[in-house]
Amino acid sequence: MPEILAPAGNIKNLKVAIDFGADAVYIGGSKLNLRAFADNFSDEDLKEAVDYAHERNRKVYVTLNVFPHEDDLNGLEDYLLNLEKINVDAIIVSDPGIIMTARDLVPNLNLHLSTQANNVNHKSAIFWYKNGIKRIVLAREMSFQEIKKLRENTPMDLELEVFVHGSMCMSYSGRCLLSNYMTGRDSNRGECTQPCRYKYTLVEEKRPGEYFDIIEDDRGSYILSSKDLCMIEHIPELMELSVSSFKIEGRMKSSFYVSTVVKAYREALDSYLENLKEYKFNKKWMDYLNMNSHREFFTGFYFGEDKKQTYYQESYIRNYEIVGIVKSYDPVNKIAKIEQRNKLFEGDKVGVLRPIGDVQYTTLKDLYNDLNEKINSTPNAQMEYYARTEIEVLPKDILFKQKA
Repeated sequence: MPEILAPAGNIKNLKVAIDFGADAVYIGGSKLNLRAFADNFSDEDLKEAVDYAHERNRKVYVTLNVFPHEDDLNGLEDYLLNLEKINVDAIIVSDPGIIMTARDLVPNLNLHLSTQANNVNHKSAIFWYKNGIKRIVLAREMSFQEIKKLRENTPMDLELEVFVHGSMCMSYSGRCLLSNYMTGRDSNRGECTQPCRYKYTLVEEKRPGEYFDIIEDDRGSYILSSKDLCMIEHIPELMELSVSSFKIEGRMKSSFYVSTVVKAYREALDSYLENLKEYKFNKKWMDYLNMNSHREFFTGFYFGEDKKQTYYQESYIRNYEIVGIVKSYDPVNKIAKIEQRNKLFEGDKVGVLRPIGDVQYTTLKDLYNDLNEKINSTPNAQMEYYARTEIEVLPKDILFKQKA
């Protein structure tokens, strides 16, 4: 059975991912990962993350997938030894120098080849397999048929991992120089500023200063910004690939994103495995995905040449936002203690998202702060407050509401 592999940019998101059903989580530590602007994990956080996951029989993979310059290699050996010491389940790598060092120094540490290595054929896969790679994260530019052919021509103990959800890159498997050219920050060293998401206009050579929208739209023109990958409606086809892992993109995303996406794919995969012959797609899974901020969904390269990269001409779709996480609940008085995530007002109707079960709705009334003072709203970031609820809520439940 393939694992559900979730992203986590910090320790809170890691716990949310695991609580909502992820089998494994991939994270960035203090060095050599492609999300320099994420919170990332200190050495202490890494140990806490691994302990939390292993206590629940889940796995943690740590990204070391940059293309390092000489200075980036400083401290590599000590870092690898620490990852081995805290018992991470694998490291995700792309640079031959890091791979060679890891093989020599920590030979028992599993190596997963990053999508940054652009593996799109079986001969390359076999090359990496012979050089110590246990799993290959396939490039996102492959179709179903290409992945099937690669699987048929590679050793079965070579694991394969495919992306099933999240942001796509306008460049080939993330190998982009646009950020470096425009801002001096190198995407291949973890510092991408995502200039493909900027709004652009067109200027004709002989008419400087005259800016023309490429597509007329009240929200702008986003000619390089790809739609978001979403394969939730194609679980049966994905299962035919015989891969080991369904990967969700998004280490820079919120806990609300992680919870809704993991829940959707967890329920869809479990439903398929419970009854293969009578499996039917349930619209509620797409409803979960539509709750969080995203671009328009599409199926990427999976269905062949006529479904190549598709660019999205608008900004994000943002219909809902997380407003709090339940810390505790008093069932006698029906009072919940909540940690704030976005501002909420007295009497707001909120949805309750939890790992098991459908979304329920309740109205939060009688708001009080931790000084037992009545309040009409929750303006302070991550403040703890109390509210009366119409239904029972549980610790770790995520509360959300529709954006105005």
